[in-house]
Amino acid sequence: MRAEKAVERGAPFHIGELAARTGRTVHAIRWYETQGLVPGVARDEGGRRLYVELHVGWLDLMERLRSTGMSIAEMREYTALAMQGKTTLRERRDMLAAHRERVNETIAGWKRALSLVERKIDFYDEWMASGHRPPLVDARPSPAPAPARRGSRAATRR
Repeated sequence: MRAEKAVERGAPFHIGELAARTGRTVHAIRWYETQGLVPGVARDEGGRRLYVELHVGWLDLMERLRSTGMSIAEMREYTALAMQGKTTLRERRDMLAAHRERVNETIAGWKRALSLVERKIDFYDEWMASGHRPPLVDARPSPAPAPARRGSRAATRR
């Protein structure tokens, strides 16, 4: 992208300001860029990278996709689709919808695991308060509605 094109999207700024505005290190921003996850970075006459407001939101999206388990390969695919413009809107939407489903499944699994951890804490609290070991904690998911995951293993008592 030429510097003139970057200017059309707002006043450009350098990597230090992008780091300050996003809370990411210069090193992290460069890593995202070398992975092909920051599209449309222009350079000034001195060869320094020029960023615009679009890059602030883009970095946030990439970091959130990564932290929710999207692979770098999928993130590259998403970025490449975005660079193709509005003809890929459906593909990008479907890709994010599939990712959302995986994230929701992960959250449901974490909630089931957290429920067991909380019951175990209650078990120890009761034991310490009474001086007598209470009945074992059932490691199976509580009857609360939690969608079953395919391929999940039966939990055991401890």
